[in-house]
Amino acid sequence: MNHSEHTDLTDVKGNHLIVRYTPNERTNHWITAICFVLLALSGLALFHPSMAFLYAVLGGGQWTRILHPFIGCVMFISFLILALRFWHHNYLDSADVQWMKQLDDVLNNREERLPAIGKYNAGQKLLFFVMVICLLLLMLSGIVIWRRYFSQYFPIGVIRLAALVHAFTAFVLMVGIIVHIYAALWVKGSVGAMTRGTVTYGWARKHHPNWFREVIRK
Repeated sequence: MNHSEHTDLTDVKGNHLIVRYTPNERTNHWITAICFVLLALSGLALFHPSMAFLYAVLGGGQWTRILHPFIGCVMFISFLILALRFWHHNYLDSADVQWMKQLDDVLNNREERLPAIGKYNAGQKLLFFVMVICLLLLMLSGIVIWRRYFSQYFPIGVIRLAALVHAFTAFVLMVGIIVHIYAALWVKGSVGAMTRGTVTYGWARKHHPNWFREVIRK
């Protein structure tokens, strides 16, 4: 038995529990999430004067200009570790293609009609790759426009293009995270998986049957 994924745990109601995320994985996720919130709010403050009140999140305009890129580096490294942890769970397969074809069943909660899936469904996998691309583009463009250390090495045209890429990619990532949060709230038990680390046998069997069978076999 793989101890990291399955232990003989029960909740207060006596339901058997499966470990979906280890303490290290959850810590990694929440560091990434906290960094994202700080970056999104401070980034909006930097983006437009009408949102200047958000400078207060990082202690004012000067501190925001100093801290925003450093927090960005922390988020990139944290997400990189997260991506390496979960990469092998996010390969698209034939069941995922069929899952996407049955989007109507997904949106109407007709899970019994959907193909059996592993640890993540096609929507989660696609979001994972969107986040990987966004984080890479944000990091690269952020380096180009980081005035204190790097921007002097690039021509003004490249800096302007990088600023545009940075803003657009940040918008895409914010929309992606909003979808991620909504989906986590929509599927009851998902938030608990990333706070407590465990899910019930019933939850795993219903939402991720192939992953459930794989864990039970171990």
